[in-house]
Amino acid sequence: MTNIEIIKVELKDIDKLQKIGRQTFSETFSDGNTEENMAKYLDEGFSIEKLTTELNDKNAEFYFATFNKNVIGYLKLNFGQSQTELKDDKGLEIERIYVKNEFQGKKVGQLLYDKALEIAHLNKSDFVWLGVWEKNPRAINFYKKNGFVEFDTHIFKLGNDEQTDIMMKLKL
Repeated sequence: MTNIEIIKVELKDIDKLQKIGRQTFSETFSDGNTEENMAKYLDEGFSIEKLTTELNDKNAEFYFATFNKNVIGYLKLNFGQSQTELKDDKGLEIERIYVKNEFQGKKVGQLLYDKALEIAHLNKSDFVWLGVWEKNPRAINFYKKNGFVEFDTHIFKLGNDEQTDIMMKLKL
């Protein structure tokens, strides 16, 4: 696909970020979770208050993937103490890469991933890491294809459900 742009998200874009975040998370995980747990996570994880805090964090960055000026996916990166687990200044965390279902398989995720690597190199990171749900084989395979290896697991709480994420790392 051509005409896809990767642009940095600013505070003025918060409504678009909330919309794409809720939509893509729901599209990705609704089938494997209860309605109650999904509703709780979507309300808390994508509240305007939480997104405002994240957008104002100097150690976190969001990027939109746009097609014809419409947001079709997004990326969230964390640095230093804003990382969810490792909090290593030599590392960069990819916390989220999500793409609308209708744009799956069109290399949008790869473009967002490439942006993450570009930023990791600019920041002289030694490695990139992430957590991916153990029941998301498509994402696991995407990261393995890009050279990531499993190194640990951690618990991700979705509503009342404690789920296992596989932690994966790519040395740069």
